[in-house]
Amino acid sequence: MGNRSVAAPSAAVAGLALVTALTMTTTAPPALAATCPASTTCATTVTFTVNAPDGLTINVPDGPVSIGSGAPGAPISGALGPVTVSDQRAALTATWEATVSAASGGFTTGGGTPAETVPNTAILYWSGSGTYTGGIPADFSPGQATAGDAQSLDVSRTAFSKTSGSGNNSATWDPTIVVNVPAQAVAGTYTGTVNHSVA
Repeated sequence: MGNRSVAAPSAAVAGLALVTALTMTTTAPPALAATCPASTTCATTVTFTVNAPDGLTINVPDGPVSIGSGAPGAPISGALGPVTVSDQRAALTATWEATVSAASGGFTTGGGTPAETVPNTAILYWSGSGTYTGGIPADFSPGQATAGDAQSLDVSRTAFSKTSGSGNNSATWDPTIVVNVPAQAVAGTYTGTVNHSVA
């Protein structure tokens, strides 16, 4: 019998074989993060984030606020208007302290001469008991619960505070301003600034 030659595969056939081989290697299923045998627990950790975008804020009345009128040597008192602290930090330890003081220079009229100035030592503040207004109930503490607790605003004072608890909360109080008008005070409308802050 004569010898038979076997023809070499064509280039097209060889190319098809290569494509098939590549396809088989690139379509393998992805590796799993965990592989567990039967009858065992196979765990996947899941996370999520709770945001607290608004933080800790304090809201005070718009001015000017008139607390009334009176004669030299007599006290003048009136409500400042509601002050609200809103704590939206969603913190584990959600305590805060609101403070109050009067701007330097006292309360003045006219040209602000000594005779036209009521010093901050004569400007008193008391917060009142305040009210819980929202969020998780907590321990709130007024800085000056009654008129007898009133304090002068010549230095920074605690107006209100939250002493324990976690999560979001808010509280409102309506402080009273008392002016012990000096006997030598001149007539006029006196103006000054009461500053609140929270931290």
